[in-house]
Amino acid sequence: MTESRPTLSPREAGQSRPQDGRSPSGRKPRKLSTAQILAIGYFGIILFGTFLLALPISSRSGEWTDFFDALLTATSATCVTGLIAVPTAVHWNAFGIIVIILLIQIGGLGFMTFVTLFSFALGRRIGLYERTLLEQSAGAFSKGGIVRLVKRILIFTFSVELIGAALLAIPFCRDYGAGMGIGMALFHSVSAFCNAGFDILGTAQNPFASLTAYSGNAIVNFTICGLILVGGMGYVVWSDIWDKRFRYRRFRLHTRIVLCASVIIVFLPTLLLFLFEHNTEILAGKSAWERFLICFFQAVTPRTAGFNTVDIAALTDSSKLLIMILMFIGGNSGSTAGGIKVTTLVVILFSLYSSMRNQKEIVIGKRSLDLSLAKQAMALFTIYLFIVLAATMIICAIEPFGVLDVAFECVSAIGTVGLTTGITPLLSKGSEFIISLLMYAGRLGVLTLATAMMESKVKPLTKRPTEKILIG
Repeated sequence: MTESRPTLSPREAGQSRPQDGRSPSGRKPRKLSTAQILAIGYFGIILFGTFLLALPISSRSGEWTDFFDALLTATSATCVTGLIAVPTAVHWNAFGIIVIILLIQIGGLGFMTFVTLFSFALGRRIGLYERTLLEQSAGAFSKGGIVRLVKRILIFTFSVELIGAALLAIPFCRDYGAGMGIGMALFHSVSAFCNAGFDILGTAQNPFASLTAYSGNAIVNFTICGLILVGGMGYVVWSDIWDKRFRYRRFRLHTRIVLCASVIIVFLPTLLLFLFEHNTEILAGKSAWERFLICFFQAVTPRTAGFNTVDIAALTDSSKLLIMILMFIGGNSGSTAGGIKVTTLVVILFSLYSSMRNQKEIVIGKRSLDLSLAKQAMALFTIYLFIVLAATMIICAIEPFGVLDVAFECVSAIGTVGLTTGITPLLSKGSEFIISLLMYAGRLGVLTLATAMMESKVKPLTKRPTEKILIG
């Protein structure tokens, strides 16, 4: 006789499933990759910010804000860019401005840094998975000491922003009174350090004034430029400088490259801008000191900040092209800045130099670089360039503006800069959406975004035969 087996009830059957987190098929559910977590995180913050800004409680008029205008503003704030369709100081009330500055702070620090901050507050332990996310978000070299680095980032950020606010309060309190002056100083300090470029200095007569009223004010110019440079330098760089007690020879190669390249990328464009504009209305009637301040500020702000002390539309085409190059390069890796990054440019230039000399290694400062870095740098440069060209062609087909103005806008968006020749408020909703996508891709990083969308599940085990083709 065959022994009959008892039939399990549905409830008992459910209890018999594996208890180790596996699915009924025996496979563990696949965790989202680091790139996917970052992409979803920023997307969620943008949507939440859009919802808050669209509400009537955010606008001065007490009416609903157009969805695409709210989306562009929320994306611009989270991606620390500064491109907007509605003037910040004129359209938004105090609540809306607070939402914007919080989005800027979250976007500048990286949302994973804020997740860690809340974990600290709740007493939660930071696991290996979270450390991996933080490593990518903060631009660290390894997971070791990543939690200590995040603590340093938070302390360093808030300290620098408070110092910047204290300096900016001197002219702002004089011009706007103590209460409003302190608030404006805090807003612009956070916006500058996070390389966002948002300002609340516009009026009904001149809604997109930015810092044009302070073009000759040394305190405002040097404080804003200092905050932009410090924020765009990268937390890893400042941590290395602090650990090595400011001894240049002991710095990492990465830190030395960043410092040397940053000096060149600031002062060479300052000289070029003076040469391009010395006979124009931009510098006409200005003293030598004011001319230096104007050229210096316009050389620093394309490092993805977006403030301006002169009308960008009034610049010569040569100056606009120079600023586009600076916006495309951007700041440094692991910072609040966008662009392809300074180190990417340095790797590409030294890679080209090595290729021309038929060298098998890329040597910088008595150190050789992994050849995979050159491949990544060229991929990043190519993808950025392709996206800018594609977006420029699409917007040119939609809008009546010239190709230089549209290209300037697209580079500014993907570089998370925020400078504009004045066409942003005039764009159609379709073009606004394209600009929003460019800002999102620029803040997240196009390679990170591509990895998130095309994550490979199976790695090929076979190696294909090699064959040569003709190039050049």
